[in-house]
Amino acid sequence: MRDRLLTSMLTRAFAVAAVGAVVSVSITRTSAQAPLSSTPAAAPDRIQTTPASKTPALKTPALKTPWGEPDLQGIWTQESDIPLQRLAKYGLQEFFTEAQRTELDRDRAALLARDGRAGPGSETDVTQGYSSVFLSIKRIGARTSLISNPPNGRMPPLTPETQKIAVADREFRLALLRSTETCKNKSAACSGGTYDPAPSPRRTELPPRYNTARMNRQDAPEDVALGERCLTGGLPEFGTAFGGSFRRIVQTPGGISIFYDVGQGQGWQRNIIMDGRPHLPAGIRQWYGDSRGHWEGDTLIIDVTNFSPKVDFQGARENLHLVERWTRTGPNTLEYVVTIEDPTVWTRPWTVSQEFAKQSDVENRIYYEPRCIEGNYGLPGLLHGRRMEERAFADGRGPDPATRDNMTASTAFQDDDPLR
Repeated sequence: MRDRLLTSMLTRAFAVAAVGAVVSVSITRTSAQAPLSSTPAAAPDRIQTTPASKTPALKTPALKTPWGEPDLQGIWTQESDIPLQRLAKYGLQEFFTEAQRTELDRDRAALLARDGRAGPGSETDVTQGYSSVFLSIKRIGARTSLISNPPNGRMPPLTPETQKIAVADREFRLALLRSTETCKNKSAACSGGTYDPAPSPRRTELPPRYNTARMNRQDAPEDVALGERCLTGGLPEFGTAFGGSFRRIVQTPGGISIFYDVGQGQGWQRNIIMDGRPHLPAGIRQWYGDSRGHWEGDTLIIDVTNFSPKVDFQGARENLHLVERWTRTGPNTLEYVVTIEDPTVWTRPWTVSQEFAKQSDVENRIYYEPRCIEGNYGLPGLLHGRRMEERAFADGRGPDPATRDNMTASTAFQDDDPLR
């Protein structure tokens, strides 16, 4: 039933788009996204900081669909790197100076060329599975943070209860690491923990709450991070180091769909209910939440609630509440402003502002469905590998798997990136 409904919705969306001659039929994989070549897009780092409802009027009339709604359709991405949170050293500085941007670009380019591997064959070397080749590195944007409110460009303080949850979660993960080289060598991943050659007695415990991130145990699929289980991230979506992100907006009379292409080929789509119906009952929870939209002038306002407790955004789960504002600010630019709220996690709401550049509908006309192949093949192999290690240890043919770090794989670039 779900497949038939989705097929029907997509067929209707593409048919209307074809009649209006305003949307291309498809897009490419992340690695092949091409920007518009005929008309240069506005500088992607000139991000509006005011709410979309207060955005200055366009110098040219707003683009409209054939049925008279503001036209947000197209393939959009942010074409510069801007950290979510502002580094503390920049204080209230909202924009980088040109000298600072040049220095950051130079430092990051040097990191890309560096071989950040540890000693060949060491545990750290083996677990460091990704080099900078796998990352999507762009020029530094003008803003010092995506967060535009609070003025310090940082997330508000956590509530006392959330701080307790974070501490409990951290202590549990450190306990699973304590007998590994990571803690023995006092690596950053073991910060706050101690080394003990004996595996922790907590190894058989359940995590403090439903696991969404890596832990140093693979007894079952739920011990593995969501991304490695092909359960892709959701809203709000600010891109990843592995390929950034693209979103394709398709409009029909009375409906809007947004297709996301994120990271290394993962993707998903959401449908925006535009007919005025209220949110789903509180007992119905969805991975990407429940999106209800309406127009305020030329701005699309989307209210998103009803998230699943099995997703996680910076600690927020089922109580996450988003108010999104999408505004076409020019032929090739789209402003996105989202206010993020969860009173059980943060002491106040906070806001992120982005500006997206339109990508070519012609060069991206072939759409390869985003899919998570790596996780589908890798997860069964990972679980099987751990069972084989346990059998070898029981037979006296190998080390105790609990003394190996299978959690903290990263890239040297991410560890040393001056933006993080």
